[in-house]
Amino acid sequence: MIHVKKAFVIGHPIKHSRSPLIHGTWIAEHRIDGSYEAIDVAPEALPAFVDSIRAGAFVGGNVTIPHKEAVFALCDSVDPLARTIGAVNTLVAQPEGRIHGFNTDYMGFLGNLDQNAPGWGDRRVRAIVLGAGGAARAVLVALRERGFSEIVLLNRTVDKAVALAAEIGGPVVAGALGEFASYAAGAGLVVNTTSIGMHDTRFEDLELGLLPRTALVTDIVYVPLVTPLLADARALGLRTVDGLGMLLHQAIPGFEAWFGVRPAVTPELRARVEATL
Repeated sequence: MIHVKKAFVIGHPIKHSRSPLIHGTWIAEHRIDGSYEAIDVAPEALPAFVDSIRAGAFVGGNVTIPHKEAVFALCDSVDPLARTIGAVNTLVAQPEGRIHGFNTDYMGFLGNLDQNAPGWGDRRVRAIVLGAGGAARAVLVALRERGFSEIVLLNRTVDKAVALAAEIGGPVVAGALGEFASYAAGAGLVVNTTSIGMHDTRFEDLELGLLPRTALVTDIVYVPLVTPLLADARALGLRTVDGLGMLLHQAIPGFEAWFGVRPAVTPELRARVEATL
């Protein structure tokens, strides 16, 4: 009898997830006796679901909104970087019913830029990060690990940015979103970690024209694929990278941990996912 390795993505809601398409493509490509399914788990049902992993129902899986922080406390061990980020998005079942958690969002962020904007971090001068929510944590840790000399965290609520900057540590300074113009001239990278760009929303009075012509602008939002921020940056002749690659690249470490094969983000995979957006 063949033992099928079962993995998952949980969230609430979860129907929108493209993760089953990504992992399903890799399972077929590598001819693995495995499965990957999206499961809607309400917050109150999360502990019971984690218990099912301990009981051997799954080899592991992905965790998305709203469970990334809550599942952190349910793990038996957590990767140090995930501890710094304060959230877990990948679970791996281990012997004796133990569960290890780590965070691949920062790997996805870096992998996306490495693939689609080679050399983006060579100068590692000033990066501007927009937003101080959960996604910003992973991006800040990624930029800190890559050795950026200054990371400017701008948020509408300054107090939240100040608290997050202090928590992450390193070369992170906080300010208000309205201070963008003060930092733009010396910036080599701008990252949007907010949900602005979805549902026809856009930043107001963000003076992208003050950025150096060599600056790179990237967005973690991938629906739409070209957000207003990216469209404005392209109109100015700036380099841009959309957020879809982050989704694709963050999936790699989990798949490798569950199924023992390291998959690749190919143009064909991207095209398959992009066709569903």
